[in-house]
Amino acid sequence: MARLRARRTRRAPATTTTTTTTKTTRTAQGGYGTAGTAGTVGATGVHHHRRRPSMGDKVSGAMMKLRGTLTRRPGLKAAGTRRMHGTDGRGSHYRY
Repeated sequence: MARLRARRTRRAPATTTTTTTTKTTRTAQGGYGTAGTAGTVGATGVHHHRRRPSMGDKVSGAMMKLRGTLTRRPGLKAAGTRRMHGTDGRGSHYRY
């Protein structure tokens, strides 16, 4: 019967640690995107132009991501992630 009763011992609370990393990349001098800079990226990371993804974009992106995972296609998985986040470039091409 002692097995069925809850033990009265206290456990220490679980601790979690988080780490942050920064990525610095360098490109060749004079390449694309180096106008006025040496090609270094700041400590805050890369800034992507985003749009506001709709609920349909989020569902569609999740399905693309799942399909890429199941078929072992990392490009499709990445495209699904970009669609979910709104960084896939849709709506940024205008013809005047």
